[in-house]
Amino acid sequence: MLRSMILPFWHSMRDDRNGGFFGYMGPDLSRDDKADKGVILHSRILWFFSEAAMALKTEKEREAAEHAYRFLSEKAIDRGYGGVYWSLTYDGKPSDTSKHAYCQAFAIYALSSYYRLTGDEKALEEAFSIYSLIESKCRDGIGYLENFHRDWTPDPDNSRLSGHGINAYRTMNTLLHIFEAYSGLYQATRSDDVAASMRNILQIYLDKIYSLEKRREEVFFDENYDSLLDITSYGHDIESSWLIEWGTSLLEDENLLSRVSSASSAMAANVYENAYDGRGFVVNEKYGDSVDCTRIWWVEAESIEGFLNEYRKSGDEKYLDAALSIWEYIKEHFADRRSGSEWFWAVGEDDKPVFSYPIADPWKCPYHNGRLCLNLMREGVENGL
Repeated sequence: MLRSMILPFWHSMRDDRNGGFFGYMGPDLSRDDKADKGVILHSRILWFFSEAAMALKTEKEREAAEHAYRFLSEKAIDRGYGGVYWSLTYDGKPSDTSKHAYCQAFAIYALSSYYRLTGDEKALEEAFSIYSLIESKCRDGIGYLENFHRDWTPDPDNSRLSGHGINAYRTMNTLLHIFEAYSGLYQATRSDDVAASMRNILQIYLDKIYSLEKRREEVFFDENYDSLLDITSYGHDIESSWLIEWGTSLLEDENLLSRVSSASSAMAANVYENAYDGRGFVVNEKYGDSVDCTRIWWVEAESIEGFLNEYRKSGDEKYLDAALSIWEYIKEHFADRRSGSEWFWAVGEDDKPVFSYPIADPWKCPYHNGRLCLNLMREGVENGL
């Protein structure tokens, strides 16, 4: 699937006239060549092609990474105030100039991988510059602030990373991906400063985000990290169950890793017991007593990663069986076999694609499913990819 579908699709989204990659393809496979180009999307594309080039050792993927990097570096980075914009016009002009910590994090993640691929010191300098901005502008005495205007003055509107009708002051999702970005930067540099920042985030995570009693992450918070809503985000829980553990393992601190691993195992077990359906999928989320049974592309990809991680740790074959069944479900229901397509965004309770969602947009990207396939390939599980 990596070679036959995901890589060809994202190569086809390349914009050689205006730089970067086209920002939107509708459910009918119509591409909008003048759609705004999301910077999160472009960071994730840069990360994907950088990792693919390192794993496959292919010039085509390396050149795609270089193309993505040129656009991100030349167009998305604000040379006046620093950091990256939220979005650009199709021809590379600033569109939404706000600065969100989530968006900054993915730029760091991408630039760090590109540096590992190329050794380009400019990319590393850009990654550290954004890291310094997050630490100086976003970090406060409690955690991390999230949304800012172009000049880094705080913007209280955090609706982009909120949901269910609230405006969260802090979110689990942003903190998770700042940690992920710092993990990528630490992987590339072994910086002591970055390690210290990672440890600080892990303390917040274990003290404020993870609920020992509920075996889940809380999702939306007020200023003091008090949870605002009763939500179980199964996708984020299973993603965190392996991703936080991976980042922590880089620090080579066995005591800290043990604490994180315990939380990770509890979350994986909770997702397996309450969200995994034996037919081969994980449901989206639970809000109060209401369960959203929609199957989402990224939730299924991360569920395979999380269940495989727990299988490696515990040896319990129920997690391996779950991962394998989800992979079969993905191949049957998510892989869009129409020529020139990729994965569907969502599958409904009738096991049919939900055609109201696009195939590619500022959020629909090769990060989750591409990472899954690359990680499986690294482990030698290449058949069928």
